[in-house]
Amino acid sequence: MYERMLDKQTMPSFDEMISFCGDVGALWIEMDSYLNDKFGIKGNIRFPYGNKYGWGMKYSYKNKHICDTFAENGAFMVLIRISDDAIKPMYNELGDYGKTVWNNRYPCGNGGWLNYRIMSKEQLPDLIKIIHIKINK
Repeated sequence: MYERMLDKQTMPSFDEMISFCGDVGALWIEMDSYLNDKFGIKGNIRFPYGNKYGWGMKYSYKNKHICDTFAENGAFMVLIRISDDAIKPMYNELGDYGKTVWNNRYPCGNGGWLNYRIMSKEQLPDLIKIIHIKINK
């Protein structure tokens, strides 16, 4: 479950990545549209971080890296680094899943890396809040 697009030799299109995610792909489109409409952010397809991550979409605002989003079979996963200072004011507003993702982050400096897997519509609002905070910090 949650296999990724790991064939480094064959770059997928955005539509192919969305299709790979199954029904959850519509939520990635929703996130992508939000970033484009609200901030003018367009994603860039790439194969970062070595063979275990696979193909994904890098989102940047101006020169600031916001997140990478990876196509998975039946889901998509957003890798985002965020500081303690950014999360603390909004932590209590997060749902149970958002809090669990933060509590299980990979620590890095003053904050950490979140592996935020989207499997249902209920998980998207907290991710959008976190991305919004990251863009405005």
